[in-house]
Amino acid sequence: MSSINDLWHSLSPRTIAVDCPWTSALLLILGSVSLGQFLLKALYVFTQTFLLSGTSLKKFGAKKGAWAVVTGASDGIGREYALQLAKAGFNILLVARNQQMLATLAEEISTKYGPSVTARVQLIDFAQNSEAAFQSLATVIESLDVGVLVNNVGKSHEMPVDFIDTPPAEIADILTINITGTLRLTSIVLPIMKKRRGGLILNMGSFAGAVPSPMLATYSASKAFLTTFTAALAPEVAPYGITVQHLNTFFVVSKMSKLRKPSPLVPMPSTYVKSVLSKVGLSCGAAFTGRPGTATPFWSHAVADWLIGSVGWVSLFVGYTHRMHKDIRRRALAKKAREAKKA
Repeated sequence: MSSINDLWHSLSPRTIAVDCPWTSALLLILGSVSLGQFLLKALYVFTQTFLLSGTSLKKFGAKKGAWAVVTGASDGIGREYALQLAKAGFNILLVARNQQMLATLAEEISTKYGPSVTARVQLIDFAQNSEAAFQSLATVIESLDVGVLVNNVGKSHEMPVDFIDTPPAEIADILTINITGTLRLTSIVLPIMKKRRGGLILNMGSFAGAVPSPMLATYSASKAFLTTFTAALAPEVAPYGITVQHLNTFFVVSKMSKLRKPSPLVPMPSTYVKSVLSKVGLSCGAAFTGRPGTATPFWSHAVADWLIGSVGWVSLFVGYTHRMHKDIRRRALAKKAREAKKA
């Protein structure tokens, strides 16, 4: 027992400070540096999220005749991007597959903001990956002075599902829409932005890309791809005045999320888009983890991103996500069973 007490005494902070002053000083310095770094990063995150304003949209051609190209514009977040960018003074090219919804939105934009703002419609089904459709879209875009591209079009799984049970068509659609569609649109728009020496590209991401998400494996991987793609592309085009940002996004009220009621963690599309457009060029919640090109602009998403980065225990969040998705799938299957029984 005395030997244990002696060992404990020898390892006590007071003993180390007296008997090993250099070791004590080194530990104190390292601890102070680590604490200082943590506090500085936290201050950086909270200052960007709650105090600073992002780059003005005027830099990218707002109210100067420039165009904003918005994919997946027929509903939800994409629709809000179109409305708010039109309000900011951009002409809008609405890109999606639903002609009726796009036509209605174009008419709404023209009624609210015309004649100073023009809205046009271009139909394309990104899941088809049609070369003719992309060529037609490129012909239209190449005639415009594009200042903003919002790569918003996306697809997730119908419900959480193990990869082995995921329908091949669903896998193909997710990869084609989320990855190929973004790459093709970006490659069409970049030469225009390079020529005009400026532009803004927003790639819609997800927390599922930051934290590997079991039972959404394909979707999670597609969003992780966008994180790396943005981080690699951003420094390539920065010398031409082009800003590229990957938006790390938690839940938003939308058809994709299947959430209908807003909460502090789940904003309405209008609230979310407003936060994005007010924080252009700032990392906000993503600043703590140092992911180049990534931003988490909405305040509660930013705090959540900061907390995840602070903890740094990714397997903990993977396990939580897996349990959550198992529960979501159980409830979704039960709902389908009830609906089938009523039918």
